[in-house]
Amino acid sequence: MEYRRLGKSGLQVSALSLGSWLTFGKQIGDDVAEELMIKAYDNGVNFFDNAEAYAHGQSEIVMGKILHKLQWERSSFVVSSKVYFGDGGKKPNQTGLSRKHIIEACHAALRRLQVDYLDLFFCHRPDKKTPIEETVWAMNHLIQQGKILYWGTSEWSAQEIMEAHMVARELHLIGPVMEQPQYNMFHRRRMEVEYAQIFKNIGMGTTIWSPLASGVLTDKYLKDAPDDTRMSMKGMEWLRERELTADRLEAVRRFQVLSQELGVSLAKLAIAWCLKNPNVSTVILGASKVHQFEETLESFTVVPLLTPEIDSRIEEILGNKPVQPEW
Repeated sequence: MEYRRLGKSGLQVSALSLGSWLTFGKQIGDDVAEELMIKAYDNGVNFFDNAEAYAHGQSEIVMGKILHKLQWERSSFVVSSKVYFGDGGKKPNQTGLSRKHIIEACHAALRRLQVDYLDLFFCHRPDKKTPIEETVWAMNHLIQQGKILYWGTSEWSAQEIMEAHMVARELHLIGPVMEQPQYNMFHRRRMEVEYAQIFKNIGMGTTIWSPLASGVLTDKYLKDAPDDTRMSMKGMEWLRERELTADRLEAVRRFQVLSQELGVSLAKLAIAWCLKNPNVSTVILGASKVHQFEETLESFTVVPLLTPEIDSRIEEILGNKPVQPEW
């Protein structure tokens, strides 16, 4: 396993990590979740990603029980949670980034995950109704208490991230260290253009999600759509409409030809493409089956195959390379 620094911090995270969105506490049984975590840890994965909103907190409960059972050295793994959407409550103060909800969400995550502190704590979305000063202060307070070690953002704009940094600098507080954006062959602009100056001037770590575009960048949807995937889950119609388009499926068919030439799977090719980006700290993998996860853990072997010639062929298939602005 390769380990990368999380931005300019001293924390090292495995370049491949395991996430629990839509799987732990929902799509898969607890026994499969445990198998996945053991397989990950035994293969050098040290980062396990979670959030208060995943399965309304049940995802963290499942992961917490597994961590408690396995009794790994606490210094040997990194675990995260996220705050914003809440764990199912809809009353005032049960969502958002107010000081009240941030503190209460942190305490709830610690209980569910059965740990004394969170390594990473993300603001799951920006909160237009809460002053950024309040959010930065709340995160700084949790760091001072030793309840979180680093805080960051997820799906924030570059402008919002820079505002948080400016407020932290002005108030002599600790600013966000990492961002968790979606990044894959079909979703590129934010990572490759919008955040470019932050990577250059601030040094932000990234824990990217959906490297396979929710499974579209595999061969599973090239024939009859299977009925046991996240796309078929009730309430995920929005995901099908966004990801499973005719243009993308045509691109995937062309990628399949290229992957066959290289002698690798589509999934490995797509993940290796993400790993090659130097601004990616870790690629969060999700899986509902152990054998799927075992395959994606081998994606490192494909990175050396991504020569300039292969990169050019990939760009020709995609046709979506973001235009870099003239700074």
